[in-house]
Amino acid sequence: MAPTALLSVSDKRGLVPLAEGLLAQGYALLSSGGTAAALAAAGLPVTKVAEHTGAPEILGGRVKTLHPRIHGGILARRADPSHRADLEAQGIVPIDVVVVNLYPFRATVADPGVSWETAIENIDIGGPAMVRAAAKNHADVVVLTDPDQYPGFLDALAAGRVDGPQRRELALAAFAHTAAYDAAIATWIEGRLADQQPATAAEAQPLRLELPLRQVLRYGENPHQSARWCGEADLGWGAARQLQGKELSYNNLIDLEAALTTVAAFGYGAGAEPAAVVIKHTNPCGVALGEDTADALLRALDADRVSAFGGIVALNGPVDRTAADHLAGLFLECVVAPSFSEEARQRLAAKANLRLLELDPRAVAEASGRLQLRSVLGGVLAQQADDGPADPDSWQVVSDRQPSEGEWRDLRFAWQVVRHVRSNAILVAQGGRTLGVGAGQMNRVGSARLALEAAGDAARGAVLASDGFFPFDDTVLLAARHGITAVIQPGGSKRDPDSIAACKANDMVMVITGRRHFLH
Repeated sequence: MAPTALLSVSDKRGLVPLAEGLLAQGYALLSSGGTAAALAAAGLPVTKVAEHTGAPEILGGRVKTLHPRIHGGILARRADPSHRADLEAQGIVPIDVVVVNLYPFRATVADPGVSWETAIENIDIGGPAMVRAAAKNHADVVVLTDPDQYPGFLDALAAGRVDGPQRRELALAAFAHTAAYDAAIATWIEGRLADQQPATAAEAQPLRLELPLRQVLRYGENPHQSARWCGEADLGWGAARQLQGKELSYNNLIDLEAALTTVAAFGYGAGAEPAAVVIKHTNPCGVALGEDTADALLRALDADRVSAFGGIVALNGPVDRTAADHLAGLFLECVVAPSFSEEARQRLAAKANLRLLELDPRAVAEASGRLQLRSVLGGVLAQQADDGPADPDSWQVVSDRQPSEGEWRDLRFAWQVVRHVRSNAILVAQGGRTLGVGAGQMNRVGSARLALEAAGDAARGAVLASDGFFPFDDTVLLAARHGITAVIQPGGSKRDPDSIAACKANDMVMVITGRRHFLH
């Protein structure tokens, strides 16, 4: 009896060459629906499932392969005498290869206007059942769920044997395929029901993670650590187009995320206020607004050129020749922007190792608002991203003096940026540009010293922002000695009156926002 292969695929890439390879090895082809039609159109001999089972497709095609002649043929253990006897008694032909990929549910629900009925109708039933059955019985049945698997399978078949390790790898891929499919369905339904549930209902749901492998990285944070990058190919960083440069590293991606998050606080793409960010080890060392992208970039670099060496740059507008000139004289790891002009690309082409990434604003918008994830021993933490807009209307001026118009602009800018600095965070700014940043210190006054020393004489007349409250008045007094005229902080300390009094005594402005922005 000739071996039998069952083929039922939505993704028909490589279908005909696979079928031709199976026929060349003596296999009989069994298929249904559009797959059978595609094989017949290619002139290949194929038996329809309905002819094989003797049962017609029913319910408009909802039931085709859910039949003992299909699942008995897949699940029978060839070495089990009782299974062989059942097959013989029922006249069931063993099925040796199952080639199935599922209805395109993800593609269907990618349309925000898709109806509930259309989405539900694109939930595959028979496909996952066949995939799981074949994967369970992988010792006797080869299961293929991805066209990329076809060449390796055909090579093994031509060599005379699909061995145990290959069968187990294909079974693993099959179970991962159905797991991801079910997770996509559950996630979509959960999202559709979210508006009908209390806010706490979504938080009480389990976290479903199924991210395809995008790239095996050279290593992680250090050369002795292995790492990989998993994510959707058309979402967020997965949609970035690398124009030149070395392969992205683990640390590059971490820093790029920090850079993009910071610059996107001022908008990203058409209509955004031109802004530039320079990141070093996840912290901004230079952030600035400008008349255009090139101007913002020059001002951000000038904020701290020493720290900018080897940094990551993010821009929220197009990179032109002028901006490229500013970049060309520096050693940088990566630059990300919505677009690069042809002149800019030509100017930067000589820096062969510099990674240039174009990231479409739509890919950023579609990825925003998702949960932030972080691993802990034995689990994962998930939280809502801290990316909501600032609300200056809710801020309180608690000092005797009101901010001037210029101080208000600087305070708003500083508050937008300080939330992207690692706690304890202190930031000094003036004129839409950072002057000094203190990050990640064990006490707030230590961060203030770093930021004020970095700003130097430029601190006179500048503003200071703190991501958390002042536990004592020492930070305010230190700021006053350096000439800071206004501070902004969340408030909430029992000793807020001490800091407020220090501001009043030094004719400084203090604004309390009522919201902290820790970043650990």
